[in-house]
Amino acid sequence: MKKIFLIFAAVCAFVACDPTHEDISNAGRITVDELKAKTSVTVDKAPSGVNGNVITCSTSAPVNAKWDIGGKEFIGNSAKKKMKVNWNEKGDYVTTPYTVVLTAVCPDGTVLTADFPINCETITDPLVKYYIYGDPNRSEAEKAEDPQLPFQPAAWDAAAMRFSSTEGAHLPTIPDEVYDGLKTLIFDVSDVTPDFDLKVMNGWWSNTYYDHVKWVNGLNELQITPTMARECAKKYANDDPAGGKDLDLMLYSGTMTLKTVYYEE
Repeated sequence: MKKIFLIFAAVCAFVACDPTHEDISNAGRITVDELKAKTSVTVDKAPSGVNGNVITCSTSAPVNAKWDIGGKEFIGNSAKKKMKVNWNEKGDYVTTPYTVVLTAVCPDGTVLTADFPINCETITDPLVKYYIYGDPNRSEAEKAEDPQLPFQPAAWDAAAMRFSSTEGAHLPTIPDEVYDGLKTLIFDVSDVTPDFDLKVMNGWWSNTYYDHVKWVNGLNELQITPTMARECAKKYANDDPAGGKDLDLMLYSGTMTLKTVYYEE
């Protein structure tokens, strides 16, 4: 069972930072039962009647809401996500259990959590890969202009995996909409050495987002956080000294071969 628990470091920040939340300024609280009664978590259906892979969540409760759906967080009183569906060695889709977790902040600051178990059984709306680097579907002209070949970064080479079209060695600037959407970046890698050790920071070394990250051969995920989005999206460069700084990944030790970077929606 996949289950992610949300931990609030600062409840007040959760309440104050997102202007799209429902106004819950009047004092008061609700119970978990009341929260569940005003909340729906639905899974779309395939023509055969089994559960598909699109999850829709909403609550009309007077709370500020944060959802965790399959390990991805959504802030707001509604959320929608396509889920991955697993299949066995015979090629048959198998039921994938998830727990959607709603964390709600009541008007008086009380924090409530509610769990909603669901299953995804077949693909009704396929996930689409959006490539940032190494798109195999690019035209021959695009490949000739910018080959985007697999490469092996060296330890302490901060330029090699800096996402910058002007200052990086390989990777292009990540579009602002990817940061704003808090996408989960997926890195397809091979040849990972046992001493692999990664730091995720920005190009100015002014903040570390993840430290001492260990990767394995295959797919490795990196979740964009609100702090990363605010500090790395280019649109914030003019009105915030901390903005527009490029996402940067640097190896402390070891190496690997980076083939592609993408996110799925």
